[in-house]
Amino acid sequence: MTEKTVLNATHRALGARMVDFGGWDMPINYGSQIEEHHVVRRDAGMFDVSHMTVVDLHGARTRDFLRHLLANSVDKLKVQGKALYSCMLNEQGGVIDDLIVYFLGDEFFRLVVNAATRAKDLAWIEQQAKAFGVAVQERPDFAMIAVQGPNARAKTIGLLHEVDRARIEKLGRFAGAAAQGPHGAPLFVARTGYTGEDGFEILVPVEQAVTLWNELIAAGVAPCGLGARDTLRLEAGMNLYGQDMDESVSPWEAGLAWTIALDEGRDFIGRKALEAQKVAGVPRTMVGLVLDDKGVLRHGQKVLTDRGDGEILSGSFAPTLNKAVAFARIPSGASGDVRVDIRGREVPVRVVKFPFVRDGKPCEGI
Repeated sequence: MTEKTVLNATHRALGARMVDFGGWDMPINYGSQIEEHHVVRRDAGMFDVSHMTVVDLHGARTRDFLRHLLANSVDKLKVQGKALYSCMLNEQGGVIDDLIVYFLGDEFFRLVVNAATRAKDLAWIEQQAKAFGVAVQERPDFAMIAVQGPNARAKTIGLLHEVDRARIEKLGRFAGAAAQGPHGAPLFVARTGYTGEDGFEILVPVEQAVTLWNELIAAGVAPCGLGARDTLRLEAGMNLYGQDMDESVSPWEAGLAWTIALDEGRDFIGRKALEAQKVAGVPRTMVGLVLDDKGVLRHGQKVLTDRGDGEILSGSFAPTLNKAVAFARIPSGASGDVRVDIRGREVPVRVVKFPFVRDGKPCEGI
């Protein structure tokens, strides 16, 4: 049975086209997906991301637990409210999920994990938490709205209680804090996102989510669907779980080496496998591709290299660039001509470093 967020009726009233996304009935767009993409790059747009799973962790050994659970090191989180992006691995070094963890107190951390992986994530976290005496609490009482774009912060801050505005305006990147929203709604406002633009991801009690959504519309924030969110995150060089990585792929192979902390004395799940793969040599690497000619790069297309075949992971038309881009996983050490098989035709592509877009503009060399 398809699940619905508390904003479902609101999306339909706005004329959204709804699709099944990981078992949730979600808006893909409200009209032009291209226009929704551009409004986030140029002004401010918002997304209903209430399908994401919020998990609170409590207990005296919560930090020890997260040092064991995550490939990145929560020891980096020294200031209350700071956040960290990490992968959660299996014993073979494969990615169970990618997530954000917030440090909210000595015995209180918050995780935000993906929607489609909710059941397996919760089961894994609860199983691992037992040995540390950590209480695992899912938070279905929260809805989540992501407000993104160069004007997103200013338009959001104007809706907050006066006593919170200056504090939230000074909030650093990858950090969150409590604030009071319209009509006294207790919010958790995090300066994070999945678009490559500045902005906030806001946790709001479900009973006050519709009010906040409508207040944001009144403040000039445009509702956007998950179609635009996908092209925005691809341009920004951000992985999509299940498409760019899964339990058969290590962070080394997913372009996420920067999220692995091989700090001394920390035996996290999957560490031995990652170290062994690093010593043996990582067989595959994730690269960015740009198609300068007409055509579209799509998931599953074969990539031909001088070291063997790879495949397109995420691929799409990139509205900011007005051309097609993609992530691909190819044999390590491949060089020279790289081509993509598009309906039996071998089309040359350029291998580039991602992200493709930063601060709303094409990156150098794209």
